[in-house]
Amino acid sequence: MIKRPLLKAFIPTLLLLTSCGMPKDIVYFQDLETEKVLEIGHNDGIVAKPNDELSIIVTCQNPELAAIFNLPLVTTLAGRGVSQAYNQQVATYTVNSDGEINFPILGELKVAGMSRWEISEKIKSELISQKLLDDPVVSVSFVNVFYSVTGEVAKPGRFPLDRDRMTVLDALANAGDLTIYGDRVGVKVLRREEGILKTYNIDLTNAETVSKSPAYIIQQDDVIYVTPNAARGRMSTVNGNNLISTSFWLSVASVLTSVAVLVFK
Repeated sequence: MIKRPLLKAFIPTLLLLTSCGMPKDIVYFQDLETEKVLEIGHNDGIVAKPNDELSIIVTCQNPELAAIFNLPLVTTLAGRGVSQAYNQQVATYTVNSDGEINFPILGELKVAGMSRWEISEKIKSELISQKLLDDPVVSVSFVNVFYSVTGEVAKPGRFPLDRDRMTVLDALANAGDLTIYGDRVGVKVLRREEGILKTYNIDLTNAETVSKSPAYIIQQDDVIYVTPNAARGRMSTVNGNNLISTSFWLSVASVLTSVAVLVFK
């Protein structure tokens, strides 16, 4: 005969035990509804900072006139032994500690805090206003800019920042996404701003806070750190994983045995 009151008492206990083993906060963007529109709080892409290297090329209808505003080609040797090869590339401008570059003819130009389009427009405007070129085309690109991803991701490492507006989601995807032990609410972005190291926390379970974070669009030299979740923390203790898995399943087995005895008694 089945003792229903006792059976009803054991079922909630079993559910409680099994629910403790279920992962929480794993799903991204839990607040995101179908066709929900979110505004991005910060639209800035990469901006020039001291020690950045910039490639700036000026062209116009008269190549000879434009040539005086371009740095010479630099030849570098790459590889070893029979695989050695010579590479040629245009020399770059290094942004100094004052946020300036020394541009041919125009002299010192303040570029810190400017995007590559803004730098391009500034140089173009100066060339035209000083009547040095009538129809200049100025191409600006950032050279050797990187970001790093570390912590609980599949492929931690240092990656090239090859887009003007790369998001923190792009960066995490390039690192193979978070592991199952990564804390979805504890993604941190470390950034140097005006000599100060700032830390921004990103909660991947909330799309609205992610899109409004100042760290949503990453900058050069950003370090993205994914903190470990509680499960990983327990695993770091002595026999922590065994305590979790073995004790948990022994508890479940014990409850199931008790329920079976009551049912078939």
